Amino acid sequence: MPKVETFNREQVLDQATNVFHNKGYNATSMQDLVDVTGLNRSSIYNSFGSKLDIFFECLKLYQELSKEAFSKIIKDSKCPMQAIESIFELYLNEITKDKENKGCLISNCTAEMGNQKQSIATFLSANQDGFIAILEELIKSAQDKGSINTTKTSKDYALYLFSALQGFRMTGILINDKTQLRSIVDTTLQNLK
Repeated sequence: MPKVETFNREQVLDQATNVFHNKGYNATSMQDLVDVTGLNRSSIYNSFGSKLDIFFECLKLYQELSKEAFSKIIKDSKCPMQAIESIFELYLNEITKDKENKGCLISNCTAEMGNQKQSIATFLSANQDGFIAILEELIKSAQDKGSINTTKTSKDYALYLFSALQGFRMTGILINDKTQLRSIVDTTLQNLK
């Protein structure tokens, strides 16, 4: 008879995500996960598998929350250019509210592990492709409406914005000044007009 989990899985993943977010994957030990979740090692292994398995679940949960935020932004925006601006605004607000300077879990993972494990690289690459596709669609629509220039293709601009957003998230770990961050956003978006 299979064992029934007697804990809140989502809460445990949230707690584990916070540890991975604060320490990174490599610096997080199984003991850290035991301490933060209150579960014993065997419960963690039986319910989630290895440390890498629980990390993957944390990444997927974090990714899903990000997708939900982007979907809401796109739905609530009056036009594609406003959606792009709102994505930068979301990141700007996250950075300035991040008093621990944790950054983005997925960006941090890319920097820490993107070239270490093929399974991680595959996940990160798929995440990147999905985000670029969203940006490309927004840019193409904005170009059709005349709010973004056609000097570059929508794909070129999508790659540019993706790179800019990743750099922005990394910069935000060291710079928390809203005026400086706003200047970065304004300069980035001016290149589209």
